[in-house]
Amino acid sequence: MNTATITHKERLEICISGLKPDRTPVSLWRHFPVDDQDPQKLAEATINFQDTYDFDFIKVTPASSYCIRDWGVEDRWEGNTEGTRVYTKRIIQNPDDWTNLKILEPNQGYLGQQLECLQLLRKKYSPGTPIIQTIFNPLAQAKNLAGNDVLVAHLREFPEAVHEGLKTITNSILRFIDELINMQLDGIFYAVQHAQYPIISEDEFAVFSKPYDLEILNLTKSLWFNLLHLHGTRVMFNQVKDYPITALNWHDQSTPPSLSEAQKLYPGIVCGGLRQWETMALGTPQQVLYESRNAIRETDGEKFILGTGCVTPIIAPHGNILAVKQAASEAV
Repeated sequence: MNTATITHKERLEICISGLKPDRTPVSLWRHFPVDDQDPQKLAEATINFQDTYDFDFIKVTPASSYCIRDWGVEDRWEGNTEGTRVYTKRIIQNPDDWTNLKILEPNQGYLGQQLECLQLLRKKYSPGTPIIQTIFNPLAQAKNLAGNDVLVAHLREFPEAVHEGLKTITNSILRFIDELINMQLDGIFYAVQHAQYPIISEDEFAVFSKPYDLEILNLTKSLWFNLLHLHGTRVMFNQVKDYPITALNWHDQSTPPSLSEAQKLYPGIVCGGLRQWETMALGTPQQVLYESRNAIRETDGEKFILGTGCVTPIIAPHGNILAVKQAASEAV
């Protein structure tokens, strides 16, 4: 293959095969506050970010509320430097509220607006630049509908009601993913937020998350590049390592396992290497280069994508982002 003309997709495909591509694949993603409230502006902001840095895939990052606002939640922008919004209205207070959720139509409301954003991005970029859409798993969406304290209390005291809600959320996600498949999107970024020992137990995760996750991820097998994000600290890596996904991303610089340890446990691609705050937001280009090179050496540049453990803060300096690109371009 002529590396002078290799596409982003081809580079990732080589990486997935277990061979070393011409250079280390790399991608960063971030929120676009305020712009994320309008599909065209979110598409334009995403295009500007991609055209500036030319990453190997585009991870589309709407506000976390995009998938649940049609159920009635409300949120607002208060200036968080990660780019996230604050929930101001939840719709689950009582156990019966879970059973009152209705399956959402993917082509209507805020879900329909997100599809419009994706259509604009797909029109802009050829298939050589992969695009993946953020999907919050059912338990993460349930948390945003109720607040985490209410969710955890309900799943322990009123499990049947919570399961009814999770089934409705899952069916809504499946309908939305059907539209992504019809659009020939490349994959999804599947955000799992409750596989953390400080929040729930392994048994609770196995009951309230894993069955729904697998139902969704089995549908996405027809997409070629699905990246799972394992959020938080003290994560349940072993509980998701067998999920049918292409790549796994977690806060590898802040919580076990390390990149090299994960490669012994998980056969797919590992994605990470950079601390989002200490290095990307508050560090220097020299620190970014040092941390990036360490991650590439640790994995020997095989089955590895250079990135952060979570979203890149919106205050990350331009020079730090350029340093990530520089590190990825160096010979392994």
